[in-house]
Amino acid sequence: MITLACQIAIGVIGLSLLFNVYRLVAGPDVLDRILALDTMTVNAIALIVVVAMFFEAPVYFEAALLFAMVGFLTTVSFCKYLLRGNVIE
Repeated sequence: MITLACQIAIGVIGLSLLFNVYRLVAGPDVLDRILALDTMTVNAIALIVVVAMFFEAPVYFEAALLFAMVGFLTTVSFCKYLLRGNVIE
């Protein structure tokens, strides 16, 4: 039962990643593209967690945690660059 739920979740998360790629390419504004990248980060973390549950491998949870930290830092850096023009003051 859990394998079927994981397979369905992987398919739905993959579909949402495709929608994010569309928004990344066709986004009319830079802010839409940054939001698409941030949403792709969240979806990728969810995909890693579901794959970890599917394969019953706890090492993937650490990878998801590292990916979340890097994703947060890149989103903050992009926003700070757009607001001020530089990242490091």
